[in-house]
Amino acid sequence: MSKSTRVKDKWRSKKWYTVVAPPYFGSVEIGAIPADDPQKLLGRVVEATLYDITEDFAHQYLKTYFQIVDIDEKRALTIFKGHEYSRDYLRSLIRRKTTKVDGIFDVTTKDGYKIRVAACAFTTTRIKTSQEREIRAIMKKIIEEKAQTLTFDQFVQEAVLGKIASDIYNNAKKITPLRHVGIRKTKLLSKPEIKAPLVKEVPVIEAAVEAEESEEEYSEEEESTNEEDQEE
Repeated sequence: MSKSTRVKDKWRSKKWYTVVAPPYFGSVEIGAIPADDPQKLLGRVVEATLYDITEDFAHQYLKTYFQIVDIDEKRALTIFKGHEYSRDYLRSLIRRKTTKVDGIFDVTTKDGYKIRVAACAFTTTRIKTSQEREIRAIMKKIIEEKAQTLTFDQFVQEAVLGKIASDIYNNAKKITPLRHVGIRKTKLLSKPEIKAPLVKEVPVIEAAVEAEESEEEYSEEEESTNEEDQEE
């Protein structure tokens, strides 16, 4: 007779971890993930709409991505990885006899985070190529200036919540009437490296001199002790 073998249920060994948005997004809960080992969650990317964070229906079109970087008991802590417009929303912005101006820029924030930023502008009528270049130049100037003066947390907030797009709109509308301006996509390219504290190294010459001096002192002490022994 064959012995019955028990099949181990892997789900019973797993625990649920609550995924939490970074502090600059209010540390709100954006989901839950099961895992048998919390270390397996590190590096995983979680998707959520901006509506899940702000609870504003006007933000349903914007998808955000967060990467798990640490585990605190039953909480999975994250860092902002990027965002983008949904395809349906981006498609709805396109109109006939209008122009879409795109600009993609790689910038580095004040605290050393490198981000790829894609901005877009939709006009009410068709415009000339020279006007497109002017609008794209405004995009580049404002995005680079923001990156130079803001930290990663501040830059992400302004990019996702529309502050940077508002500044671009206010400057670019002087060239031609605009229907929509936004940061349609961002992506975190790299984080600053954490440098280890420098260890002060003693030069070889100085170390040798110190060793010779210590040997001389030691030999002088030996001679003095030997002389004292002879006198006794």
